[in-house]
Amino acid sequence: MKKLNEMTYGIVGVGLMGGSLAKAIRQNVLGTPGAKGKIFGCDINKSSLEEARNSFVIDEAFTLDQVDMMLCDCDFVYVCLYPDATVRFLCQHRAAFKRGAIVSDISGVKANLFKHLDEILREDTDFIPGHPMAGNEREGFSYSSGSIFKNHNYILMPLEQNRSESVELFRLLIAEMGFTRIVTADAHIHDHKIAFTSQLCHVIASALVDSAEDTSVTAFGGGSFEDLTRIALINAPLWTELFLANKEELLSHIGAFESSLGELKKLIAENDAKGLEAYLSQVRQKRSQMTLKA
Repeated sequence: MKKLNEMTYGIVGVGLMGGSLAKAIRQNVLGTPGAKGKIFGCDINKSSLEEARNSFVIDEAFTLDQVDMMLCDCDFVYVCLYPDATVRFLCQHRAAFKRGAIVSDISGVKANLFKHLDEILREDTDFIPGHPMAGNEREGFSYSSGSIFKNHNYILMPLEQNRSESVELFRLLIAEMGFTRIVTADAHIHDHKIAFTSQLCHVIASALVDSAEDTSVTAFGGGSFEDLTRIALINAPLWTELFLANKEELLSHIGAFESSLGELKKLIAENDAKGLEAYLSQVRQKRSQMTLKA
C-alpha cells in the first residue's frame, strides 16, 4: 500500500468541509519533503473548482459528469455531500472506484447510509464511514481552512470487512490533518450522541435567536449571546435534512432539555434560592467533569 504522501486523493464536494479536508491534506500530508501525491476535486459548482485549482489546493478539477474518470485514479476518496446525496453518490458510482481504494464520507447522520451498505460495499475497496467533528457556520470553498480540524475529534465507524491496514492508514491520515482524538463507534451510538452534541445545540441556538424581541438586542450583548448563537447562522437545507433524518434521537434529547429547562424555570418562579443554587452547582460540577474527559 502506498504511503500517505504518495496517494492520490479525490474530494467529491469541494465546499466548506471538502475544501478544508483538501487544504489539510495539502498542508500536512502533501506538503512534506518528497511528497508525490495529488488531490483531485469534483463539484457541481464550477467557480469553487476554479478557485480550488487556482489556489493550488487541488491539482485537477472534474465536473460531475467526469467524476467516474476521477474516481478510478484515486487511492482515497472523501465524499463530502449532504447525507442523502452521499448515499445516492456511493450507490450510483460504486463500480467506478479504484480497486483497493479507501472511501469515506463525512455525513452527520449515519442511519440511512448503513441501511444501504449492501448497495455501497465492494470486496475490492474499503468503505470506512466517518465524521470529522469540526466546521463553522459559513458555507462554500471560500470559507474552508486546513486548520479547522486542529485539536478536534473524529468519529470513525470501521466495518467488519475493512482491512486492518486500511483502517490504520486512515487513522494516520486523520492524525496528520490535526485531529487529536479518534472515537470508534457504531452508527446507532453515533447518531444518538451527535443528536445531543451537535443537532440539539443548533436547535437551541435557532430557537434562542427566534425568541429575540428585536435584532438590535446585540447592542446589549457581552459575549454570551454571541457565543451561544454563532451556529444559528445555519445552512438551512443541510440542517433541515439532518434534523429530519435523525428526528427520533433529536426529539428524545429535545424532550430531556425541555424537562431540565422546566425544572430551572420552576425554581426561578418559586424564588427557590437554595434549590436554584444547588441546581447550578450540580451543572457546574457536571460540566467540569466533561472538560476533564475531553
